Formats: sequence, structure tokens, C-alpha cells
Amino acid sequence: MAQQHLDPTDPLAGPAPTGDTLAGYLRAQATEFLRALRLHRETGSGANGAEGSVEAARALRRSARRISASLHTFQSLLDTDWCEGMRPELAWVSGTLAMEHAYTARLERLLSALHRLSGSTALPAQPAGAAAGARADGAAGKHADSAAGSRAAGAAPVPTRAAPPDAGLRTPPTPAQERGNLTVGAAKAGALLDRQLTLARTRAHSTALQALGSSRFHAIADKVAVLASEVPLTPAAATADLRPLATAAKDRLADAVTALPLVTAGHPYNAAALIHGLSPDTVPHPQDAPWHQVRLLLRLHRYAREAVSGPKANAVVDLRLLSAGQALNRHRDASEAAAAAAQAARTPRIAPATAYALGVLHADQRHEVEAARFAFQQAWQKEAVSTR
Repeated sequence: MAQQHLDPTDPLAGPAPTGDTLAGYLRAQATEFLRALRLHRETGSGANGAEGSVEAARALRRSARRISASLHTFQSLLDTDWCEGMRPELAWVSGTLAMEHAYTARLERLLSALHRLSGSTALPAQPAGAAAGARADGAAGKHADSAAGSRAAGAAPVPTRAAPPDAGLRTPPTPAQERGNLTVGAAKAGALLDRQLTLARTRAHSTALQALGSSRFHAIADKVAVLASEVPLTPAAATADLRPLATAAKDRLADAVTALPLVTAGHPYNAAALIHGLSPDTVPHPQDAPWHQVRLLLRLHRYAREAVSGPKANAVVDLRLLSAGQALNRHRDASEAAAAAAQAARTPRIAPATAYALGVLHADQRHEVEAARFAFQQAWQKEAVSTR
């Protein structure tokens, strides 16, 4: 049986942690931030992204999130003006550095789903016709290349998409032909997603490099360097108990979870995540927003537990909270992947087979959203039972 750790926010957990405990936690996170920044500068940041540079950026985001979360939860024990100035800047750093990784993971998720849905372990090779069609699909708002003869003077315009050679035939396709057509559609859909998300990832990489070299980031790094040695606590923080503030973060999470449709999420294959799937509205699914909010509140709760635990922060781990957080991370990833598939399907003048493959991919990712909600419900119910 897994070892059960007492909630550090519980009054029975031991001596009351005070402002000194918070200061030690913030200094440790600031030191991690500076160490990751030094590693990032030493490893460099080439276009392909060295492994050391990727890990350094991940460590930067991790420490920035923890500092920002602590400033939010324990703001009453810290200088107000300093907190209000630091929190949005740390959020900017974390968000900017996260985008490149997000686009990389999204593309990998979508291509893996295409391989799985097509019953292949690798994306099938594209025949010449499929490659040409994929190029046409990726050119939003543009016509396909015209034949060389149409460029001659007086030549009649060439249609944007020529009729297939067997357009006049009425013989139904064989099952093998149907599988072939679906494979071509999946290949063209993968090529389209690859172009769009690779372009977005490249732009995010450039944005991150510009951000790390900007005066704005240098100002943040200077403030974090000061934080590593001096934490702006209020006079009352010396004797204040951190646990009521950490408990308040836990209560906010519990209230947000109560508002979720956990009864529906407790039944697999309920298809609730597919509602609005055919809506023409391009905004994210409104039903996803409360789950995203719970994910953020769960992170605040976890970081508050770490801060209250003091030097034992790494030893006090609630596996149920980790499981719930992982389910919500999958929920976020699947939701954003579904939105990317839907956005690609809106590309003008794509082939019907490509649009069909993207529609299947969108539905698959919305099912993944539903599966993540079910996994969260299962993890959260276990936690609720264990704390009675």
C-alpha cells in the first residue's frame, strides 16, 4: 500500500510554518530560476533546440510558475506593489517559453492519432498525386498550379481542380480502394498539420529568443536575482501562519471542482465532450473553460502545499493530486489538439478526403477530452473518499 502523507496544510501536521518558511521556498525557486537561466545561456538555443536548452527552458518555466503561484496565494504576507509587478511578468515568461513546446507536443499528438486511426505505425508515403494535393490544401486562399500549356497566349483558363480520370465511371470503389483513399486523406491531413504547426512552432521559437534577449526579461531576471537573497515580507509575516492561506487555495479548488459535471464525467463514453462539435463558432469549446480553471487552481493548491512543507517539499507528494493533475493536463492537450484539427479543416479548397480525415481527427481528440474528464473524476473521487 502506498504511504499516505499528512496534508501539510492540516493544523495537525506539525509546527505552524511562518514567513520564514515562505521566504526559504521563494529563495530556493529564485535560485532554480537563475541556475536554469545560466544553463540556457551555456547550452545555446539553435533552431533545432539542443536537449540541454530544452531542459533549461522547462526549468525556467517550472520555477517561474512556482514563484508566481506563491505570490498569488501568499500575497497578503508580501509587499503588495512588488507582487502586482512581478506576477504578470513571470506569467509572461512562463507563457512565452511554453509555446514552442506546446506546438511540438500538439503536432506529435495529432500525427500519432492519425497513424492510430489509419491503422498504421507510420504515416504512409504520399504518391505524387497526394503530395500535389497536400500542397494545394496547404495554400489557403490560393489556386492549384496551372498546367504549363495554360500559360501560353490565348490559352483557356485551367480549372483550379481537375476532374479525376475516372470521373465518368460509376463503378463503386472496392474496399481496398476505399482504404487507399482514406490513407491518402490522412497523409494529406498530416502534411497540412505539419506545415501549419511547424510554422507556428518556428515563430514561437523566434519569439522566445527575442523575449530572452529583451530588456523586459533582463529586468525580470534582475528582480529574481534580488529575490534569491532578499524576500519582501511584511512585518506581520514573521509570526503569521501560512496554513490558512494554503487552505483557502484548497477551498477555491474544491469549490471549482464542485461546479464541474462530475456525475456526467463519471460515466465513460457519455459523448458530452462532443457537444457543439459541429458549431460554426471558432471560439474554444465553452464547456472546456471550467476544466481549464480547475487545472490552474489544482496547480496553485499543489504549489501552496510545497511552500508550506518547507524543506520537506520534495518529500510530501500526494499521488492522487498528481494523477488528477495529469488527467487535467491531458484534457488541456486534447482540447487544444482538437481545436488545431478544426482550424486546419477550415483551410479553403482542401480535398474532401483531407477534410474528412481532419473531422475524424477532431472527433477523436474530443473523445480524448472526455476520457481525461473521466480519469480526473476517478482520481478526485478517490481523494475525496480517502480524506473522510
